[in-house]
Amino acid sequence: MIPSAPFGSTGHLSRRTIFGAAALGKVTDAEADRAFQLVLRYDLDHLDTAASYGDSELRIAPWLKREGRDRFFLATKTGQRTYAEARDQIRASLRRLGVDHVDLIQLHNLVDQGEWDVAMGKDGALRAVVEARDAGLARFIGVTGHGLEVARRHRESLERFPFDSVLFPYNATQLAGEKYAREAEELIALCVKRGVAIQTIKAITLGPWPGERPARPTTWYEPLTDQQDIDLCVRFVLARPGLFLNTASDIDLLAKILDAADRGGPAPTSEEMEDLIRRREMAPLFA
Repeated sequence: MIPSAPFGSTGHLSRRTIFGAAALGKVTDAEADRAFQLVLRYDLDHLDTAASYGDSELRIAPWLKREGRDRFFLATKTGQRTYAEARDQIRASLRRLGVDHVDLIQLHNLVDQGEWDVAMGKDGALRAVVEARDAGLARFIGVTGHGLEVARRHRESLERFPFDSVLFPYNATQLAGEKYAREAEELIALCVKRGVAIQTIKAITLGPWPGERPARPTTWYEPLTDQQDIDLCVRFVLARPGLFLNTASDIDLLAKILDAADRGGPAPTSEEMEDLIRRREMAPLFA
């Protein structure tokens, strides 16, 4: 069984593997139903979507209606940076999801300095998410991001506002970069100290697409697809206490990731990870 852990200081005991609903952005009803059966089979209780994930919020709405709103800890994101745009997008997400509130609203991919300045300003998106929380439209507030500067930026965000969760890339190849690894450790230490939930993404990244991005897989990086390789990468993340792993944005890889998380196992040795990186010629997504 996939283990559970406190999701920061929210009071929610979450499965340490979270369904990354970006995978529902461009799927058929039948594909969404198959994903839902996997979510139920592995007893996932935390769904993470975003306004920008295509039809994802619309695909989740029937799940919530069928199982009941309280069956899942429900998270979405706004990528808007101004107050008015974020306010309107949050309300649109609630309508698309068919709910009166979400558990977590996140500022999506807030890393760029200019965008950060706007979002954190007087008439920025932060004001809109705080307003939504205070109005009962959301219970908690988080921040997400990508890229080499994400850990440092998240620390700055936490110094500006007491976010309840963060989300950032965490895998062996990205952490091989000394600066990224150091800043990731500093972020994790700060989150642990403050009781901030730590979500991770890009666990099964093989590397950037070597050419034009294909239609499938629907990840924006080239993913690992062999079960044994996925096992190692999932164990690499989940063997570290306090981290949550968000599943990849491809519906066809969901079963393998959940199977790996369900079986668990000890942390891979450095030799095992080095062999995997060498054998598969893995590379960091951000360089």
